[in-house]
Amino acid sequence: MTEPGIVSNILSGWSPGFPPGLVLMFAGLLLPFFQGIARKVLVLVAPILTLITVWAVGTDNNLTLQFLDYNLNPVAGNGYGLVFATIFSIMAFVGGLYALNQARVVELAAGFVYAGAAIGVTFSGDLISLFIFWEIMALGSTLVIWSAGTEKAWSASFRYLLIHLLGGVILMAGITLRVLETNSIAFTAMQPDNLANILILAGFLLNAGAPPLSAWIADAYPEASPSGMVFLSAFTTKTAVFTLLIGFPGTDILIYIGLYMVFYGIIYALLENDMRRILAYSIVNQVGFMVCAIGIGTELALTGAAAHAFAHIIYKALLIMSAGSVLMMTGKRKCTDVGGLIQTMPFTAVNGIIGALAISAFPFTSGFVTKSLETAAAADQGLVFVWFCLMAASAGVFLHAGIKFPWFVFFQKDSGLRPPESPRNMQIAMWIFSFLCIAIGLFPQIFYQILPIPPDYQAYSFSHLVSQFQLLLFAGLAFFVLLPMMKRTLTISLDFDWFYRRFLHIVASEFTVKTGAAGNIVENGLRIKVERFIKRLYKIHGPYGVLARTWPSGGMVLWVSVMLASIIIFSALF
Repeated sequence: MTEPGIVSNILSGWSPGFPPGLVLMFAGLLLPFFQGIARKVLVLVAPILTLITVWAVGTDNNLTLQFLDYNLNPVAGNGYGLVFATIFSIMAFVGGLYALNQARVVELAAGFVYAGAAIGVTFSGDLISLFIFWEIMALGSTLVIWSAGTEKAWSASFRYLLIHLLGGVILMAGITLRVLETNSIAFTAMQPDNLANILILAGFLLNAGAPPLSAWIADAYPEASPSGMVFLSAFTTKTAVFTLLIGFPGTDILIYIGLYMVFYGIIYALLENDMRRILAYSIVNQVGFMVCAIGIGTELALTGAAAHAFAHIIYKALLIMSAGSVLMMTGKRKCTDVGGLIQTMPFTAVNGIIGALAISAFPFTSGFVTKSLETAAAADQGLVFVWFCLMAASAGVFLHAGIKFPWFVFFQKDSGLRPPESPRNMQIAMWIFSFLCIAIGLFPQIFYQILPIPPDYQAYSFSHLVSQFQLLLFAGLAFFVLLPMMKRTLTISLDFDWFYRRFLHIVASEFTVKTGAAGNIVENGLRIKVERFIKRLYKIHGPYGVLARTWPSGGMVLWVSVMLASIIIFSALF
């Protein structure tokens, strides 16, 4: 595997000797003990130090630790891990900047531990280290949701934790079976040809938002605070993409799971009225592209999945920052409640539009030069149906995220709201990611050099530009022609989470009522029987019972004499 061109020799000769994610995790644990300027400095400096440590590890360094009969490998440098860890570190910095003056300290601390654990996953060379960081991520992300401090956030965090504990149990079962079968804990490429590998694959897919539990993303993420959702959008699903890329490249079933996620996200996002849920469903959609590419499994497809993940973290966070700024300044999150906000929030609107163009793969943005790697990989393999679905899905992305989100939030009707611009730190965070969206789009060859295997691909070919402009033009035309049908209404969309949020709750309540009634009947019957037994016992052994009565001494002597005579006669006869 070729080493990334730009970062290959940075800090060469120095190895930290510990997992790079520990820097961010340790900083997160220290945050509650700092206040004022010191806390802000720590929030901004810790991700930079983490990034330096990530680059120092590079792709060659390894760290081995002895644990029982196994050699743990918590630091195993590899090209894909370096790419993911780099963007995770950048995300932690920009996310921390965005949250600097608004987030509760528990949210920042949990967010940094969460991000550090995600970086830990990207460097894990064994399944035990990976599992430990995986579960720390689950706890950290749960605290990020919970720290929003609302009743809905508490309920959502509890459901989120249950889903991810289930995923952790499945993953741990798979790891245990694999170790028993192979006596190896190495995290390498696998095939789902036995129960152990199937369980590991299922554990990874659950975190990716794959069916049937895709709804946990739209259920939990929008209930976090404006800054909390920024952290959540970046790490859980992308670490899942990384683990699938390393563990299951070329697994055919992933192609069709990915296609399901692509269209599932589009359909639900088009139906949705809540702007943050629109973007949450869009996460599932975008991860679907990456999962599909991993299923294709060629060098170009895997490179495309990594590049898409890198770009997606940036433009998705930008969109969520824009929506979060609107939520913080207006207190509104439904499309029916907002509109015309470009009048007083022009900077937020511009950044939201840049993010919308990038996610739509608009030429000269990051999405155009990364997502096209995946569609090109499908075409190269002759997967006509897959290529057609991915192209159609690209039009769907433009409909729900490229047009719908900015149109209903910043344009369309005038809601009468006149909120001021978001605070300066939030604006700076958005401008940084807007710059990266455009810079990657304008200079793709420089960006390609940080990938493990820089692709020999020319994004700005004439045919690609024409086809993409045609796709976006007709998708935009369809949106405005069908705009009356796109009108938002005060409705909700039922998803699979209804089964464990409502249906199972109803079943459990009904079961509780029925079993409670049955329990009362059994309890009453037992109580009656016990009372009868006690009365009989009392009748015999009580103060006035047969065995408790006093007997005259003369009568007792008579009975003793009779018993003694009986013994003598019995002894004489026998």
